[in-house]
Amino acid sequence: MAEVKTAAARPSTPQGSAGKPKNANNFVTNFLVVLACIAVGWLVWKFVLGSPNNFQDGETREKAKNGLGTMYQGGFVVPILMATLLTLLCFIIERALTVFKAKGKVASGEFVRKVQYHLANKNIDAALAECDKQSGSVGNVMRAGLVKYREMVSNNELDTEQKVLSIQKEIEEATALELPMLEKNLVFLSTIASCATLLGLFGTVMGMIRSFAAMAQAGAPDATALAGGISEALINTALGISTSFIAIIGYNFFTTIIDGITFGIDESGFTLTQSFAANYK
Repeated sequence: MAEVKTAAARPSTPQGSAGKPKNANNFVTNFLVVLACIAVGWLVWKFVLGSPNNFQDGETREKAKNGLGTMYQGGFVVPILMATLLTLLCFIIERALTVFKAKGKVASGEFVRKVQYHLANKNIDAALAECDKQSGSVGNVMRAGLVKYREMVSNNELDTEQKVLSIQKEIEEATALELPMLEKNLVFLSTIASCATLLGLFGTVMGMIRSFAAMAQAGAPDATALAGGISEALINTALGISTSFIAIIGYNFFTTIIDGITFGIDESGFTLTQSFAANYK
C-alpha cells in the first residue's frame, strides 16, 4: 500500500459553540460535493460512455467500437471510480485555492527577516505593514503577535517574562485558528489514496470472475465474454491506480506546502518573543 506523508502537528483548536455551525456547514458542503460527483459519474458512464455510437451493435452494447465503449464495459465499478476521481479533483482544486492563498505573497523567510529588521529599529508600524503585504497565514499570525507586542510595550504592570508569555499565548491562539483551515479536507485526499486502489482491485476481481465464468462453459469458451471480463478487470485496475496516484501526489504536495507555512509560523513566533526580550528588558 502506498504511503502518504503525515500532516504537520498542530495545536489543539479551541472548542466552542462558535465553531460548531461552521463545522456543520463544512460537512453539509462536502456531502453535497460527494453526492454531486456520484451523480455526474453515473450520468457520464450511462449516457456518454454507454452511448450506442460507441458500440458496433448499438443498444445491446456487447461489442465496443472505441475506447469509450470499452470503458463502459468495465461494469458498475467504473462509475464509482469516476465519482471518486471527480471528488478528488474537486478537493484538489479547493485545497489549491486555500493553500496558495495561505502561503501569501511574500516568502516566509524573507518576510520574517523584514519584520526582524523593523523590530530591531523599534518600528512596529512598519512591521505591521509587512504583515499586510504578506497577506498569508504567517502574516496573519505575525500581525496578531505584533498587536499584542505593541500592547506589551506600553504595559507597565507586567514584568518582561510575563509580557513575553502574553505574546506567546496570542501567537498560539492565532496559530490554532490558522492551521485547521489549512489542513481541512486533506482527509479526503488521504482516504481516496488508499480506497481508490482497493476499488480498482474489487473491479479487477469482478472482471476475472466474469472471465473464468466464460471459460467454465461446456464446450468452447465464450470468447466475447472472456475478452469482456479481461477488459473489465484491466479498466478498473487502470482507473483505481491512476486515481490513487493523483491522490498521493496531491496529498504530499499540499502537506509539504503546509509544513513550510507551519515552519514560517513557528519562526515568526520565535522572532517576536526574542525581539521583545532583547529590546524591552
